[in-house]
Amino acid sequence: MPVDLIVSVILIAILGGVIFYIVRSKKRGDVCVGCPHAKQCKRGGACGSQEKK
Repeated sequence: MPVDLIVSVILIAILGGVIFYIVRSKKRGDVCVGCPHAKQCKRGGACGSQEKK
């Protein structure tokens, strides 16, 4: 039983940290939170859609 409690607390802490990071990034104005080039992106938030040449 205590092992289940410890695992649950760790998972909740990880999930809480991820949610906190996403909310903080959105408040700073990051359009694509997962994109490493979000601040330098010239496409205006179209990180997933790349034009093929």
